[in-house]
Amino acid sequence: GAAVGGASGERQAMQAHVSIILPVHNAEPWLDECLRSVSQQDFEGTMELSVFNDASKDKSGAIIEKWRVKLEDTGVHVIIGGHNSPSPRGVGYSKNQAVAQSSGSYLCFLDSDDVMMPQRVRLQHQAAVQHPSSIVGCQVRRDPPDSTERYTRWINQLTAEQLLTQVFTSNGPTVIMPTWFCSRAWFSHVGPFDEGGRGVPEDLLFFYEHLRKGGGVIRVDQSLLLYRYHPQAATHSVLEATIWTHRVRFLEEQALPRWAAFTIWNAGKQGRRLYRSLTAANRHKVVAFCDVDEKKIRKGFYCHEDSQERPKPRIPILHFRAARPPFIICVKLDLTGGAFEDNLRSLHLQEGQDFLHFS
Repeated sequence: GAAVGGASGERQAMQAHVSIILPVHNAEPWLDECLRSVSQQDFEGTMELSVFNDASKDKSGAIIEKWRVKLEDTGVHVIIGGHNSPSPRGVGYSKNQAVAQSSGSYLCFLDSDDVMMPQRVRLQHQAAVQHPSSIVGCQVRRDPPDSTERYTRWINQLTAEQLLTQVFTSNGPTVIMPTWFCSRAWFSHVGPFDEGGRGVPEDLLFFYEHLRKGGGVIRVDQSLLLYRYHPQAATHSVLEATIWTHRVRFLEEQALPRWAAFTIWNAGKQGRRLYRSLTAANRHKVVAFCDVDEKKIRKGFYCHEDSQERPKPRIPILHFRAARPPFIICVKLDLTGGAFEDNLRSLHLQEGQDFLHFS
């Protein structure tokens, strides 16, 4: 017995270069393909897989055990944690536990329904070594391919600058969590994930904290992950209103202090909702709404009916050509057949400096 214990103890002592962090909850349909993709990595360094089984009631546990043997045989150390209480504790908790029980210098996050390309760990590790305080993402292929076309295009095509300027949009983190790769030291500096469980956007909150601490965001421009879409995914349990509140707060904390005055681009529902969500001090900075809709512009102003101020504030509504930057843009990209994008480009503004996307 001692010899066996000694062997695994020795292996434990050899710290892995990369720990793959895999939270699992009822992942039976996808787990084989996911774990096979771990075994097919072409990374030359040492890898370990840290799985946390969050109260799965299906055959996930058996599938993990089966792969543990195969992976250990190929030199990938496997650590399995978990619990089988009646109910799961959520993905934030599971990821924290998987990180805590692992030992690698770098963390590679993976979702149990996704599949890594063989070069994922190698290419992201290379990038992370050069950028110790960055979250490294990658491009993805969506499965099924037509499930979220606009979102997938956004993930894959943001420029290096936009990875930092488009962090306020409703799309969430500019590199998506199942593609995250970062150093353990940096993760410990920023984290852990929020453990509130169902309904908490734990990856968005972590991403915001990462940016507050001056972290970078980079993307390896190769498709290194098959990113599955299915209605059961935990993402769908987060309320839009919860995310809206976090986003407005982050916008007010990170972007609005730089601006003494700004214009909200969209005099419709979204623009007015943003205006009403701001603190009184930030509402005072709104000099105008702008739009292309003649009806709204003819009306001439927006009156904030719920305002406690007397007289109630009346905010001018201008044609976008008559409005002054900086702009907070509350128009969804890709939805106007390119007309909005053309209008924006015609103004020759600089993203991040003259405008920010909020929608």
